[in-house]
Amino acid sequence: MEHSTFQRPEIDWLWVRKDTSHAWTRTTCSWDICASTKRSIKSSIIRVKFTQKSAKIVRAVATRVLVYGSILAVALWWMLWTPGDGSGVPMKPLGADELALSSELRGDVHTLAAEIGERNVSAGATRLDQAAEFIVRSMTAAGYEPQSQWYPVGGVKCRNVEVEIRGTSLAAEVVIVGAHYDTVPGSPGADDNASGVAVMLALARRFAGTQPGRTLRFVAFTNEEPPYFWTTEMGSLVYARKCREQGDRVNAMLSIESVGFYSSEPRSQRYPMGLGLLYPSKGDFVAFVGNLRSRWLVHRAIGVFRNTRTLPSIGAALPNSVPGAGWSDHWSFWQQGFASIEITDTAPYRNPYYHTSGDTAERVDYDRLAPFAGAMVQVVKALTADSQ
Repeated sequence: MEHSTFQRPEIDWLWVRKDTSHAWTRTTCSWDICASTKRSIKSSIIRVKFTQKSAKIVRAVATRVLVYGSILAVALWWMLWTPGDGSGVPMKPLGADELALSSELRGDVHTLAAEIGERNVSAGATRLDQAAEFIVRSMTAAGYEPQSQWYPVGGVKCRNVEVEIRGTSLAAEVVIVGAHYDTVPGSPGADDNASGVAVMLALARRFAGTQPGRTLRFVAFTNEEPPYFWTTEMGSLVYARKCREQGDRVNAMLSIESVGFYSSEPRSQRYPMGLGLLYPSKGDFVAFVGNLRSRWLVHRAIGVFRNTRTLPSIGAALPNSVPGAGWSDHWSFWQQGFASIEITDTAPYRNPYYHTSGDTAERVDYDRLAPFAGAMVQVVKALTADSQ
């Protein structure tokens, strides 16, 4: 079978547009020129289409980055913005009332951390119950009738200790000020959390005999520390569940957690998840931390605190997934749907003696702890008033 060969024509044609007209006209050219021109035109068309598609993709990506970036910026502002000036005032000598308060706080911290020392089930229930008995005696001396909420933990009887001042006009609404009195094994727990218990006791003494609008409770919780942390045997969770079961309308809960360690040294403060880009590097402030649902309580409490012009402060309403956000007894009240916040010196993010034998009474900064406690009197007054 014979094979025919393709004979290309010597000329070809193109459609071209005239320079001065939008009309198209047909022209002839040699085969080589026409073929080359067609290839060039086709290649140009492909490049134009590719460029247009790339530009469309870039515009789409840029739009999404702008939209999602704006949403993220608004979300961060919503979580991290707090009212008032958080800078506090320069440290100054304590006045007579603050000196008396400092001595009171020092005495309570010394009793818990130095005289009783390590307080947990692992070390034996004796010292844990000695701490509870000290709290009962202190509350009784202030004029209260303390109630113990007993529950078993591995065959050991443990208890939360509670006192209450019945409200007047809004008695059905409850404000709780709480602090845990146990420690981790091997630690005397001065900052964590004898400092918090001492402040709670100081507040209870100053509110004894008053008539707040809302019902006010002071509660000392047991078993906040591991291995009971975030378990059904955590004292504050036992208490919060009881509040829910009996229909208590808990309006606000304040967890006073590790509030005695401060430093004015640069880079003495650390943070989780890059928050250090937004907050101070000196560990000389108090932090008010809540979850998203408790944002209003963060704002209310820190706003009043800042009006006292005492210690510097920061605040945030964060998801529980942020490390540290739920690391205290306020977490238990979140589980029951109550508004609750932690007020803290940030403990492991500042205190190098956190959860060690070095967390001793002499390392607590009483010159700052006293003004903090005094400012918290105003916070509790505001939360228990007839209106917020």
